[in-house]
Amino acid sequence: MLQKNAFLTILLLAIAAKTFSQQPVLGGQTGPLAQRLKKSKIWVVAHRGDWRNEPENSVRGFLSAAAMGVDMVELDLKKTKDGEIVVMHDDAIDRTTNGKGRVSDYTLQELKTFGLRNGLGRVTTNRIPTLREVMIALKGKVLVNLDKSFPYYHEALAILKETGTLEQALFKSEAGYGVLNQQYPLLKDSIVYMAVVDLDKAGAKDTIDGYLQKMKVFAFELNFKTDSSRVLTDNTFIRQTGARVWMNSLWASLNGGHEDDKAVEEGDIADSWGWLIDHGATVLQTDRPVALLSYLRSKKLHE
Repeated sequence: MLQKNAFLTILLLAIAAKTFSQQPVLGGQTGPLAQRLKKSKIWVVAHRGDWRNEPENSVRGFLSAAAMGVDMVELDLKKTKDGEIVVMHDDAIDRTTNGKGRVSDYTLQELKTFGLRNGLGRVTTNRIPTLREVMIALKGKVLVNLDKSFPYYHEALAILKETGTLEQALFKSEAGYGVLNQQYPLLKDSIVYMAVVDLDKAGAKDTIDGYLQKMKVFAFELNFKTDSSRVLTDNTFIRQTGARVWMNSLWASLNGGHEDDKAVEEGDIADSWGWLIDHGATVLQTDRPVALLSYLRSKKLHE
């Protein structure tokens, strides 16, 4: 019986290893981007692109962020009335364009008649981009985090394969492993995936363990309003698997108050970016990419 169990264990591990070997490798392509990713200890993600200087979730904003030297841009996905996948954070277009209504109420052609607003609310000539347009523009330049993408994994994967950018894209969701496996039992092994975990919720550690035991995960996005979780005290059990620890320095509700503006406006880097790095972060998503890059480079943590 022991020999039989040992054989089954070896067989299962071999199957898992074969499955993992078939998964795309984020940043696996050659070129300047791949070299920078290998050399940078802390990766920088520009939230919604360079939205301080260009319209959020715009091609110009993503290209501007890439030119800064960030490692990844974050964008959000929605589906139009005629089934096209576009880049838009809100369900409605009221805040970010001169149009009104929900994305799903318009065809792509209709959406293209509206102009994206810049940070001051002024309407620009920039249009709502499709995921296809963004990936073509960013090919080989920067990684892409596909936020709000869980309902559209099949469509997004098809676009990434079509544009030859699968190794640049990171899928994510707040779903536990069981939900992900039920929704995408086959697809999940064809993508690079990050699990989003709320450390303030009961069972957060179990959610992480569930993924680590059953799936190759690129990273865990750890969100927390309070900074007392034991996972923040010691998350080496995550990093020793090769997975990265992603933290958001955007605003206080995601990081226990260790936010961007504490560093930039108050000058307290030790209790903002420094605190997050000291507590295991190897990826930082920020609304202050220029300042964060400057700090990390001064500490030899980024190329």
